Amino acid sequence: MKLLSLQVLKKSISKMSNKENKLPKSETAPVKERTSVLEKIRRRTGLLVGIVGLALVIFILESLLGSGRTLFGGQDLSTVGKINGQKVDRNEFVAKFESSLNNYRQRNNGAEVDDNVRGQVLSSVWQQYVVQFAVMPQFEKAGIIVGEEEVYEHVVVSPEQSIIQQLTDPNTGRVNEQFSNPDGSLNLMKWKQAVQNVTGESELAVKQMEDNVKNARFFEKFRVLINKGVYVTKAEAQDFYANQNNVLNVSYISKSYDLIKDADIKVTDEEIQKYYSNNTYMFTASEDTRKIEYVSFNVVPSPEDISAIEKDAQKIAGDMKTSTFREDSNIMMNESENGLINVQNLTRKTMTVRDSSIYTAAAGAVFGPYNEGAYFKIYKLEAINQMADSARVRHILIGLSDPQSNQPKRSKEQAKREADSLVVLLKAKKANFDSLVVSISDDAGSKGKGGDYGWFDENKGFVEPFTNAGLLGTKGNLSVVETQFGYHIIEVLDVSKGRHKSYKVAQVLKPITASDETNQKLFNQASQFAGENNTGELFDKAVEAQKLTKRLAEDIKANDRQMNGIAAGAKEIVRWAFEAKKGDVGIFSLTDKHIVAKLSGIRNKGVLPLEEVKDQVAVKVKKELKANMIIQEFTSKAGSSKDINEMSSKLGLELKKAPALVASSQMIEGLGRDEIFVGTAIGTKMGAISKPIAGENGVFVLMVNNLQKAPSPASYDDIKKQVQEQLTGRSDYGSFNAIKELADIEDRTSKID
Repeated sequence: MKLLSLQVLKKSISKMSNKENKLPKSETAPVKERTSVLEKIRRRTGLLVGIVGLALVIFILESLLGSGRTLFGGQDLSTVGKINGQKVDRNEFVAKFESSLNNYRQRNNGAEVDDNVRGQVLSSVWQQYVVQFAVMPQFEKAGIIVGEEEVYEHVVVSPEQSIIQQLTDPNTGRVNEQFSNPDGSLNLMKWKQAVQNVTGESELAVKQMEDNVKNARFFEKFRVLINKGVYVTKAEAQDFYANQNNVLNVSYISKSYDLIKDADIKVTDEEIQKYYSNNTYMFTASEDTRKIEYVSFNVVPSPEDISAIEKDAQKIAGDMKTSTFREDSNIMMNESENGLINVQNLTRKTMTVRDSSIYTAAAGAVFGPYNEGAYFKIYKLEAINQMADSARVRHILIGLSDPQSNQPKRSKEQAKREADSLVVLLKAKKANFDSLVVSISDDAGSKGKGGDYGWFDENKGFVEPFTNAGLLGTKGNLSVVETQFGYHIIEVLDVSKGRHKSYKVAQVLKPITASDETNQKLFNQASQFAGENNTGELFDKAVEAQKLTKRLAEDIKANDRQMNGIAAGAKEIVRWAFEAKKGDVGIFSLTDKHIVAKLSGIRNKGVLPLEEVKDQVAVKVKKELKANMIIQEFTSKAGSSKDINEMSSKLGLELKKAPALVASSQMIEGLGRDEIFVGTAIGTKMGAISKPIAGENGVFVLMVNNLQKAPSPASYDDIKKQVQEQLTGRSDYGSFNAIKELADIEDRTSKID
């Protein structure tokens, strides 16, 4: 099937003259080269290809993460969920998932896919199905159309930024030469010709671009349609203005629910059942969740482990006493955590070595090992330098990323070559430093200052290589320095006369970790505990008897990858929680701990069973009973009083005031947050006393002493605009969340990963 833009493009080209159609030979790409380039385009369609490059669409899709039943029991194993009555085929979903993972690897030079990335990709693929089955049908019902000409316009004639980005080499920041002008920008004629002639996989890549743009246009039109339907009347604007600006002076008395002990309130099963039946809307779940209780057998090094690591550290320290500085780098790489090579220039203020003899020691002296908690640390004094107290330099940054878009601009090798070439020209007086700052430097912060940040010392906060180039340099010195930002061409303009010593210190960080034997011993303890206490009842008794610390993780969702107290490795526990029965006990080995968990709660989507929420219902019933008791007390002791001061005296409660209460108040002085109180105050006439009202925190009676109305504005137009902006700001979330709820989404993708 031909592409939409190809059809329109061919129609357009057929109307052009031969002169307009013909490209110079120099601009005509051979078919083989053109296809390979478009294959690169295909490889760049990656991590979030659902709707590429548009912040609006990303925001919308974030609200569309489906939820629902995640157990396969009694369900079709050939599907991974259901959206709007449509089944999502498991094999098809897995194929798209794996394809997206491969795209990610290709975009990131074969990088390993970690757990977080897998989660992002899984969500992205699922979101595409939500859009297809839930959102797009609503667009069709709304009469939204994205025509062929419109797609052609945004893909070929005036390509969206997302299209251009896919045609751009991330290492150079330039459009691939097959589609570019000499300055690296997109050549529209070359791009049109390439699109016209694509075949095979390259045609599919362009089709994907078209689909992405088409979807984005659908979303944008729907958003505009929703926002245009939001209207604020003058009456609504007046209410908003009054709620924000009218000030009430209120006197009140209140009695907190906390003054009645829970133990004094007896709640019957009949009362609980009645409250639950009358208020089931309060006890519903929008998605399946689980609750677990667990104990952790933390993998920590034993005294024997620490002793063995200390002996190893002592041997390393001995080796460093006779090693060369080049060999020190190998030792740091082999012995430090993550192969870290740590060499710092330190002063007396920043010195990390605890032994003060380092200030009088000769280069080559070794200090330690010191037990510093997580590591044994070994230090070697490699050099002692005289450092200026302050310096002033100017620089040109040959950056790795574009300062505006933060997109990759050039490789490290390219940046180094460019910097070295410019230094040669500067030293030969064939280039002007000030001119190069303006035309080349990628440091926006100093570009307008000729690359000069003024005088600085080691406390300025510059990265160390930049700081050292100035403080260890001499006036007039010109050098190339590497930092994480790229390569800096640095010229030392001046240095201070005052100088101090700088100590170049190499550091080995030997991790203090548990041995395999210790890990196995702790695992055996956890296994024994799990085996002997393999039911919920036994688990609870053992935790109490052994005085173990029991932790709680609740509101666990099927696609969660982290939970309370557990970051890495939680996915396996989550999967188990959605397969196990309530009261089941499981054991899990993580990197730094062994977990024995009990599944203590199951909450499925919909109205929750009474037994699952009985404790919550009981709390609410007790609150209601307390309120009735207090209201009865107010009525019997002060029901005939017409004066709030008299009521205060009869009830023995302090008369309090809220002298500046507005409708938008979040907190009431002396009472806390209570929207019922605010609403009662607004609805009570000035000088009148309210009935006893059950509020959020207790029962209250109030009287409005005064109402200070704000003067009406000359026009409510600005207020209407303000309210409308607030409403439209929430319209995306509200409308698409409604679509999601109507689609009755069942997401079982946790079974895939």
